[in-house]
Amino acid sequence: MSETLQPAPAAAHPLSAWIGPLSVLAGGVCIGFAPIGLRLGLSYGEFGPQAIALWRYTLAVPVLFAICLTLERRAPTPPTPMIVLAGACFALDIGLWHWALERTTVANATFIVNLGNIGVGLAAWLFLKERPTVNWLVAVLIAVTGAGFLSLAGTPGGKTDLGGDLLALCAALMVAGYMLCSKLARGKLSAIDAIFWLTLTEMCVAAVMTLASGERLVPTAPMDLAAPLFLALVVQVGGQGLIIFGLGRTPAAIAGVLILVQPVTAAAISWQLFEEPLNTFQGFGALLILAGVMIAQRGGVDARSAAPPDAPENVTHTQTR
Repeated sequence: MSETLQPAPAAAHPLSAWIGPLSVLAGGVCIGFAPIGLRLGLSYGEFGPQAIALWRYTLAVPVLFAICLTLERRAPTPPTPMIVLAGACFALDIGLWHWALERTTVANATFIVNLGNIGVGLAAWLFLKERPTVNWLVAVLIAVTGAGFLSLAGTPGGKTDLGGDLLALCAALMVAGYMLCSKLARGKLSAIDAIFWLTLTEMCVAAVMTLASGERLVPTAPMDLAAPLFLALVVQVGGQGLIIFGLGRTPAAIAGVLILVQPVTAAAISWQLFEEPLNTFQGFGALLILAGVMIAQRGGVDARSAAPPDAPENVTHTQTR
């Protein structure tokens, strides 16, 4: 009695597993330009930090809408509660971090906020059932140690203040909320829909924070919009767009470690642009972060518990962008 052999299912292309993590990593590099754009905006424009964030989102909204019309030939689909919550978390993260910078040292604020990216893994474990592995724990310990060296080993500047540190801690919690909610939202929205509603929500929250800060809202010269336009295109559309796309294909815990590449990017650019060389400890910290990122990419979550949410059937064609 002979058996009929069934053909084995075609294996997924090995490169497809790297699309998500590489997108998140590239998005982290783009986000690394955020402090550079903010610094240039404060130096050459008349806007305050909250107003710069507001105009970053405002200028990005029509660009994202045009991208949706061009690629999808439709308006963005209605938002979900999770994407609105994710946008609110991100805008609060940026606003709280800016306020923290005014009350504590840049090193403290940056280091504490970066801890939020690690909290993503713990939140994903609790809410998404993405069980971390030993690889993830090792990557976290190495990357956090590197972030500490990079942020805290520089030349001291500013006065440490408990209130400022607490603001930075709140911003770190918002980072974790943003990543977690964005991950959940990607199960029902395509990448372009998600980033559009994310940015529109951020614009609304940033407007409230700008009014609360008393900063001027209206530009007085074209130079006022130069830095926000740069941030809108490179950081918002490019950086956040790549991260949101990658989150649809990457476990949230791993994404939280990969995004830690952003302080390395900012430090490298500052070295060249502002002639701020890294000292030995900071250089060592940057290498540790990169090592943590590489380890995280090798598998930081149990594959049995990390299957990303399926995209809606009517937007599967958008997943290759």
